[in-house]
Amino acid sequence: MPTSVKIGISAFVTLSVYLIYGIDQTVPTDLSYVLLIIREILIGLLLGFVAYLLMTAVQTAGTFIDLQIGFGMANVYDPMTGASAPLTGNLKYAFAMLLFLTMNGHHYLLDAIVYSYRWVPLSNVFFLRLADGSIAEFLIQTLGQSFMLAFQMSAPIVVALFLTDVGLGFLAKTAPQFNVFAVGLPLKLLVGLAILLLLVPSFSFVFSQLFEAIFRSMEKLLGTIGQRPG
Repeated sequence: MPTSVKIGISAFVTLSVYLIYGIDQTVPTDLSYVLLIIREILIGLLLGFVAYLLMTAVQTAGTFIDLQIGFGMANVYDPMTGASAPLTGNLKYAFAMLLFLTMNGHHYLLDAIVYSYRWVPLSNVFFLRLADGSIAEFLIQTLGQSFMLAFQMSAPIVVALFLTDVGLGFLAKTAPQFNVFAVGLPLKLLVGLAILLLLVPSFSFVFSQLFEAIFRSMEKLLGTIGQRPG
């Protein structure tokens, strides 16, 4: 997406939020105004980082699968991050983004931005939460949750390929005349792609659970920074 489009969308969202919450706000004339600007930037970055951190579970799951299936050396260029990304991870990420837009997930993200001003009032209490370590602890827990989701999404294929490796090990012992390396690579590729094809219908359920985890984490982040509105 071009940078000008991102800036335009951000400006439109900012104007919409200002018309809802910012008209009646009094602007301080001392240095606390600078702290409020820094605070709003940090809160926005934290919300985006938490959502992106959990979405990267899809890429991490693809990496686990590619390492087992034999695609570890065949990474592709990811234009979003500017780094190499796994083939299976890119495929799953494309499915996830399409389902995210289909389920109106972007509406929930906009709701999180708008309602964050109800959870977190315009004050500098955020820096107290940042100093006592509660936000850092939440981010560590979210990172662990991201890895757990990645393991859960990749577990069926990884376990099946592990059992394939076990079977090839038994074959190498019982029939040494077989070239296990020549047979194993295409066999693991066929098994992995076949199971991936069988799992495609379940992507809607898996990714819906992932999106719920994202929204729960964003709500928990707002509760960590501020408090639930009455």
